[in-house]
Amino acid sequence: MRQYGGNRLGLAVVGAVLLIAGGFAWLRGQGQLRGLSPRARVLPERTADALSGQPWVPWLVALVLVVLALVTLRWLLLSLGWGRFGTRSGTGTAMLCVGLKDVEGLSRAAVRVLGELEGAARLRISLSCPPGADVGAVVGKLDREIVGRIRREVRDDELGAVVRIHVRR
Repeated sequence: MRQYGGNRLGLAVVGAVLLIAGGFAWLRGQGQLRGLSPRARVLPERTADALSGQPWVPWLVALVLVVLALVTLRWLLLSLGWGRFGTRSGTGTAMLCVGLKDVEGLSRAAVRVLGELEGAARLRISLSCPPGADVGAVVGKLDREIVGRIRREVRDDELGAVVRIHVRR
């Protein structure tokens, strides 16, 4: 999952570009790119004359906005979780939660099976623990008991596993 700062930065960049493009379109529609007094001029006179007289400028702006909309749509779909690899294992997640029921504040637990189609399947186990949790005990319990049970239940004992533990601040 992406960090919130990256999401906010992406939204800020997209918003700034859309604001500038909307301002340009509004000024061009109002005919204010040309003939402004030097103090109230938004663009320099030579730039305003060059842009307002060219027929390719609206097409370029439209092309940039379409590309920006497609990039934004891709970012939104990835943020919603589309395009993630693997399939969720409800049985594995339930076994993980039951095995870690003594850990207080466990907020997120998920088990995914990756690479089923390619033949080299493996498990991805994700946990989110509170800051006060004894991570060593959680890892020890995962290593001794839980991961082996999940492997046997989901697929087989030879299944590789990757465990990601996130400790919240």
